[in-house]
Amino acid sequence: MSERPSGRRGGEGVRSLTADAIAALVSGTLRGAGGVTVHAVAPLDRAGPDEVSFYAHRRYADRFAGSNAGVVLVAPELADEERGPACRIVVPEPHEALLRVLPELYDEPDVEPGVHSTAVIGRGVRLGARVSIGPYAVLEAGASVGEGTAIGPHCHVGRDVEIGAGSELLHGVTLYAGARIGNRVRLHAGVRVASDGFGYVYRNGVHEKIPHVGRAIIEDDVEIGANSTIDRGSIDDTVVGAGTRIDNLVHVAHNVRIGRLCLIMAQVGIAGSVRIEDGCVLAGQVGVSGHRTIGAGARLAAQAGVFGDVPAGET
Repeated sequence: MSERPSGRRGGEGVRSLTADAIAALVSGTLRGAGGVTVHAVAPLDRAGPDEVSFYAHRRYADRFAGSNAGVVLVAPELADEERGPACRIVVPEPHEALLRVLPELYDEPDVEPGVHSTAVIGRGVRLGARVSIGPYAVLEAGASVGEGTAIGPHCHVGRDVEIGAGSELLHGVTLYAGARIGNRVRLHAGVRVASDGFGYVYRNGVHEKIPHVGRAIIEDDVEIGANSTIDRGSIDDTVVGAGTRIDNLVHVAHNVRIGRLCLIMAQVGIAGSVRIEDGCVLAGQVGVSGHRTIGAGARLAAQAGVFGDVPAGET
């Protein structure tokens, strides 16, 4: 069963699912009443009888035991615990199963195509089909926006910037000249791309600025969190590889190259000309000094300070 109640948007569930429907959706094994109905997702300790939760690690056993959740996605090794909600759906990976459930319970906000009357569109701007340009957005001359892309309120897209199809710029994103944004990229509020890097030469008693003429390239399927900054290259390009996820408050300096499918978490600082290869994980507040290489699949724990190269696969 899947219903769509009217008048509810945003963070609330807008549909309902039975336990039977969830089990079928995630290819799980149902234990308990198949008619239990839920309309939202919540953590174990806050979930009510009309909400679904998940239980993937034994360290949350006490929360599971006291949970009022109507349905719980449970890992196989935890499915036989005596205490806890009776309606359980056993799946190999509860987190992955939750990814299947969320879109069925929550609608994405609708984005209406069109250009708001307060937006400023420069000479020669190219807009693809079904583009949405929000209030007070500015697109400078020569910018191009791909099909189905949404640019939110107060965004600023610089001269000749290219944005691919199906991307989304949320409130107050700034793309300086020199930014290149791929397809299906999501930039959260306050992201800055292609600002100048911190490059100076001390000469004649002053710090003389090095002109930055490189680009900042964000490849396909990247998500960048609120108030993160990606500098443009000085001469080379700064690149964020396809499928990489960058958290809030991260700084990526000039000429950095980040590979595919990396995870860069909050308050990470990456100095100039660092190379981060595919599949790396940098946890919160990691600092990487300049001109270092982080090998493919390496994992850096929170607050690690990196002053040498890190071999592939190291933790």
